Amino acid sequence: MSKKKNDKTSLRHIRHLQFFMIAGYALIVIIALVIVTRLAVRKTDEVLKNKVTSLTSSLGVQMKLNMDSYLSRMETIGTLAFGEENAYTYDATDPNNDEYEALGKEKLITDKLFSLCIMENFVDYGIVYRNNRMVGKISNATQSLFGDKMFDEMSAMIKRPRTNDGWATGYKNDFRRIYYVKKVHDNAVLVISFYAHELDSVFDNPETLKDMEIRLVNQDYNILYSEDTDEVGNPLPDKIKSRVMGQTSASVMDDEYMVSVNSCDEWYVICSIPTEIILGEKNEMTRYIYITGGVAALAAALVGLYLSYLITKPVKRIVSNLDDKARIDLLTGILNKLTFEEYAANIISGSLTNEKRALITIDIDNFKNVNDTFGHAAGDKVLQNMGRILRDSFSDDDYVGRIGGDEFCVLVNARMSEAEGFEEFIDKKCSELCEALRNGLAAYEGMEVSASVGAALFPEDGVTFVDLYAASDKALYTAKETGKNKYSIYNSTRDKGGSV
Repeated sequence: MSKKKNDKTSLRHIRHLQFFMIAGYALIVIIALVIVTRLAVRKTDEVLKNKVTSLTSSLGVQMKLNMDSYLSRMETIGTLAFGEENAYTYDATDPNNDEYEALGKEKLITDKLFSLCIMENFVDYGIVYRNNRMVGKISNATQSLFGDKMFDEMSAMIKRPRTNDGWATGYKNDFRRIYYVKKVHDNAVLVISFYAHELDSVFDNPETLKDMEIRLVNQDYNILYSEDTDEVGNPLPDKIKSRVMGQTSASVMDDEYMVSVNSCDEWYVICSIPTEIILGEKNEMTRYIYITGGVAALAAALVGLYLSYLITKPVKRIVSNLDDKARIDLLTGILNKLTFEEYAANIISGSLTNEKRALITIDIDNFKNVNDTFGHAAGDKVLQNMGRILRDSFSDDDYVGRIGGDEFCVLVNARMSEAEGFEEFIDKKCSELCEALRNGLAAYEGMEVSASVGAALFPEDGVTFVDLYAASDKALYTAKETGKNKYSIYNSTRDKGGSV
């Protein structure tokens, strides 16, 4: 009995020991899996947050560049008004003016301003004199808003003494129009304005970040532009303002919000999105990792490999998608402005002077008319066709990018077979490109769309991206000025171009 009892006791002890060994092993495996899983999740969070922060920051910079480009284009169009000598020499306040001669000069100025006004969807494009006499297009709404104080109030909007101009909106809490004012002389100012909703095309965020809120605010953090028009004129919400106040270029991410701010002249472009939205996929993935980790307690080795696969593959996929969407223009499928300019600048700066390259700039002729006449869907189709034609027209050795709404750029790198007659090759390429664009840009049958092309050669026309772009842009302007649907190759001593 004693021996049997001892045997049963020993067996029971062995079973207990076996149970504790299994339980201990299981506990060790579970703890190890929990630790490994938590470390993996933390690392995943860190990598993904860094990538998302970088993407959001890149988007904020892109929106700032878009805004800078848009304002710069408006300012450039404003300076074109001074192409008419009377625009900056005539003074409607001069008591010695001959009435008949004054009317003639005002008509010349008005004709010039109206010809420029149609370049963009302007509300106002005119000159206001100290005696509140006006030439050009000054809308009734603007006249009613400013009344007999128009010249004084407009002059007060000039905040940049070096260039004698300035941007403003929100006069009398009216944020529907944005004004650009430039001093003509002591008794006259040039006034340009457009509706704030025109900025919708400037602040068009990608589908990846479709929930991102993009706002333009002034130095007092009052909202000048927002997709939610009810916000316009109101202060920036405190939950966003507190994260970026006093900063001109920064990205902030915490448990509630991801916010980026970039200064744009005297204004700020602020992008914000709730953290739970932008990291929603990450949170779902994290829960899946924990569930899988619990099940994996019974097969630690296999599950460890499986968890590693589950963690790394989604992260790589997400990071890859974020990188692609940060580099690629989603509508056309080619490089976006920021990426193209970075790539092109690096290639050009690292090129030897005996290497052959060319920068080709393409701009769709009268693209605004396409949107106004056929709708934005047709306009998007034209842009998509542009991307397709450019990809088909150039090799994988060349860089193709969209650098504006309807402006595109190509950096052509010479192959060995083209190096000897590179200028002739570019001339032929531009001619073929004009033909391809004229035949392939249309959104649908019967629609006629063309594009103008300008080209500049490295190193003859410049040894930096900035210089080459300026030269190709001048060539493009020449093609536009001589009838559009043409190409022009820049040359300081000889103009060369053609049309199809």
